[in-house]
This record gives sequence, structure tokens and C-alpha cells, in this order.
Amino acid sequence: MEQTHSTQSTTSENGKMVSVLSYLTIIGWVIAYVMHNNEKSELGAFHLRQTIGLYIIGICIWIAQMMLVLIPVLGWIIGVLMIFLYIGLLILWLMGLIAAINGSMKPIPVIGRNAQHWFSGIK
Repeated sequence: MEQTHSTQSTTSENGKMVSVLSYLTIIGWVIAYVMHNNEKSELGAFHLRQTIGLYIIGICIWIAQMMLVLIPVLGWIIGVLMIFLYIGLLILWLMGLIAAINGSMKPIPVIGRNAQHWFSGIK
């Protein structure tokens, strides 16, 4: 009986490590994904889906900002205002990271449920 508890604890710790590591840069996400493929956990898969959603949205915002910079004056103003989107993305990232540290599977507001649906292939 002692082994079952130890194995469950190790799996839980691995899932928590994968979930926290996935929030630490895209390279961290790739490492977490490889770790998750070796030993799958529901917690790890949940946070992998959330973070890939955050990263893709961040890249899309950056691409839009780079295109808007090419438009004189109006594009520059909109580009500067897009900083608020980055701040919002940072807040969502922090909320997800805190949930991962606590070991909970609480979806981040706005995109959490959609990310779970969009990236349901990560299991």
C-alpha cells in the first residue's frame, strides 16, 4: 500500500512540475511537453493547453502590433495602446502560474475554456 501512495505522489509532483514549467517561456513549454509525454497527468495537460493558448495569443498581438507600426500616426497610436493587451496577457499568465503552483485546474478568464477546447489534442 505504501508504494501506491508513493507512485501517486510522484505522479502528482510530476504533473505539478510540468504545469509550472509550461509557464516559463516557450522553451519551458517544450520541455514540459516532453516531460508530460513521458508521464501523462491531467494537471499537466490542462496547463499545457492553457499556456500554448496564451503564447499563441501573445504572438498574434505582437504580429498585429508590428503591422500597425507601418501605418503612420494612427497605427503608432494604436500600437502604443496595445500595451494594455500585453498587460492583460501578463495578468492572465500570472493567474495561470499561480493556479499551476497551487496544483489547481482553474481555467484562466477569457481564454481558458477556449484553450481547453482548441488544444484538446494535448492529453
